[in-house]
Amino acid sequence: MNRLLTWIICCILLLFQGCRSKVDRGLGGHAAQNYAIVKIYYATDRKRTSISDPGVGYSGERGEIQYGNAKVSIPRNHKMGNLEGPSVWKFQFRADPEKHVVLLDVKPMETDSYFRDVAARVKKSSGRNAFVFVHGFNVTFNEAARRTAQISYDLGFDGAPVFYSWPSQGELAKYMFDENNAAWSAANLERFLADFSQKSTADRIYLIAHSMGSRVLTQAYVSLLRNKPNLREKFAEVILAAPDLDAEVFRRDLVPAMVGSGCKITLYASSEDIPLKAARELHGGYARAGESGLGLVLADGVETIDATDMRADFMNHSYFAQNRSIISDIFQIVRNGLRADRRFGLETVTHPNSGRVYWRFKQ
Repeated sequence: MNRLLTWIICCILLLFQGCRSKVDRGLGGHAAQNYAIVKIYYATDRKRTSISDPGVGYSGERGEIQYGNAKVSIPRNHKMGNLEGPSVWKFQFRADPEKHVVLLDVKPMETDSYFRDVAARVKKSSGRNAFVFVHGFNVTFNEAARRTAQISYDLGFDGAPVFYSWPSQGELAKYMFDENNAAWSAANLERFLADFSQKSTADRIYLIAHSMGSRVLTQAYVSLLRNKPNLREKFAEVILAAPDLDAEVFRRDLVPAMVGSGCKITLYASSEDIPLKAARELHGGYARAGESGLGLVLADGVETIDATDMRADFMNHSYFAQNRSIISDIFQIVRNGLRADRRFGLETVTHPNSGRVYWRFKQ
């Protein structure tokens, strides 16, 4: 009887381990003893350094567009929405792949081999999918890679996960530097999106931007639609999370250009976003598109989600990747293509001033 029980337990453990291995392979990684490895792709116009450490291989200086792939560890005990890292409170002074999300390796690639590799990854996905994530202000290459892997892992993304890293300085005091580099990078991102939409073989490309990265993405995307409108059908959705861009400029100039071409837009906003409150003051009191409240951006063709009640860290700025409910909402967009009125977890709200409808998360 004991032997039979032992045999049954061993079979269950082997089956469980096999299922986990399949998940890891589906994410583009492979199983490790106590962590998964997620393979992601990048394009960047940061200047490459001579430092061998993958975390500082690209600087905050401007450079030519370069391509490559990276491998990031996800610990087995990873909690959805967490970007686990060393904590001095736990006496952790070095990154440990078994406990933390760690950028393990960065491999620069030639353009042709890069797109061949991406295309091969896309072809393995059931829907020929890819997403391109554009990070925000105060983000290093290392942080952008780790966040991209975490998003891909938490979404269980079936396709090619890609991030575009523009030369943010990665310092709170360098906001104006980042603004200038964000504007400078838009033309480079446009060229990358044009190439990616044609060479990746992806049928559905999801564009995701956070914070100041929304400026880079929207400027690049609007210019791309104007110069190469035939590429519009490749892009399934534009998701803007806590966008740090002028709300009125977004509503008046960018939305008509994007929606007029048939673009689908999802906007996540919050009235408890501390960095956006600071950004509003830095810009003369003009509201940011990622703020909610009475100034919430509502426009035809934009599905606006008020995420005020979906708290994350104390700054409440990266809630789109940290809160389970929002990750679940993005999952429904990417996996099932559902619009806001069909996604569970959301309820409709009528704005008291305009009478327009927007959505918020159910409590």
